[in-house]
Amino acid sequence: MIDGALLLDKPVGPSSNGVLQDAKRLLGAKKAGHGGTLDPLASGLLLLLFGEATKFAGLLLDQDKEYLAALKLGETTATGDAEGAVLETRAVRVSLEAVHSTLERFRGEIEQTPPMHSALKRDGVPLYRLARQGKAVERASRRVRIVLLEVVSFEPPRLDLRVRCSKGTYIRTLAQDIGAALGTGAHLSGLRRTASGGFRIENALGIEALRAMSPAARAERLLPLAALVEGLPRTALDAAAEARLRNGQALEISGLAEGVHAVVRADGALIGLGRAEAGLLRPLRLTQAADLAR
Repeated sequence: MIDGALLLDKPVGPSSNGVLQDAKRLLGAKKAGHGGTLDPLASGLLLLLFGEATKFAGLLLDQDKEYLAALKLGETTATGDAEGAVLETRAVRVSLEAVHSTLERFRGEIEQTPPMHSALKRDGVPLYRLARQGKAVERASRRVRIVLLEVVSFEPPRLDLRVRCSKGTYIRTLAQDIGAALGTGAHLSGLRRTASGGFRIENALGIEALRAMSPAARAERLLPLAALVEGLPRTALDAAAEARLRNGQALEISGLAEGVHAVVRADGALIGLGRAEAGLLRPLRLTQAADLAR
């Protein structure tokens, strides 16, 4: 039974699901998922989850992500990225000082309207399918958080940015909005994810490197379940309390900070996730009792 997570450096081209299925076959896993998809045109960190690790997908999806985003100023496209037809071309006459001043508007909490070329659904149909049919529907704006937004390099018309943002942020929409604020227009010409929560691209390996490994070496690359909950407050339970939690009972434990907790045994083995509210710890996502991992 394969239980654990793999940090993979996805190349430009394949879909996230395609890479996931390749890794699943190479590892011989029965169940697989991920901690946040990447578009085919994007590269970088893809957190792959196998077996019991898939139970923590929701937690990992909620974590902040970090990207290196390449913007091409002066061109707007139908899709907001390099894949779409060019709709408008403008001259690029902006200074680095103007770029810095404009970026200040996009830090912190901002409103974003999801793009038509996205996987969001309307009446069960992905918006990108409607967009390919030439249709546009109204989309409600959403509040997202831009934790970090800084210039990496500026060689007009190319502007490279480092972005750390909350779940649900569309980097292509951010690129378009920055271009509009600069008065030049822009589209996202390249995207690379460099971090997801506390996981970094420097610790990832490519799919070709994974193929070249022996089965034993592949298994050694897997992160244990406990690595997925690092940074969360930890609550240790004895055997009796664990049994009650596994039966769906809330545990009365005073002094717990409200929110999600990593629930462990006295020896550090991971029981799963619990949510603390008003002095009660309720089960959220629990591992199978026979498959506990440190």
